[in-house]
Amino acid sequence: MSETYDRLVDLLVDRFEVDRAEIGPDTKFEELDMDSLFLVELLLVIQSEFRVAVGEDAATPGDTVATVAALIEAGLPVPGPSAAAASATGERA
Repeated sequence: MSETYDRLVDLLVDRFEVDRAEIGPDTKFEELDMDSLFLVELLLVIQSEFRVAVGEDAATPGDTVATVAALIEAGLPVPGPSAAAASATGERA
């Protein structure tokens, strides 16, 4: 897998206390008992940690970890504080 995928897994383990053994590329967030509210929080953390612009509704509980890693890789780099404004308007990269 990619460095982005590995960083995402580390984020899930370190910040959200997910058991690393439960995470695989094809693991869906719903299989990890993560709902839509959790994903909003995760996407906000992703914006900060990865410095990419992703909308709060860019992922669903039915998406896989690999899908979100690909979303991060496709995201546009965030130049500065304006990322929050783009996110608030629901713009997608």
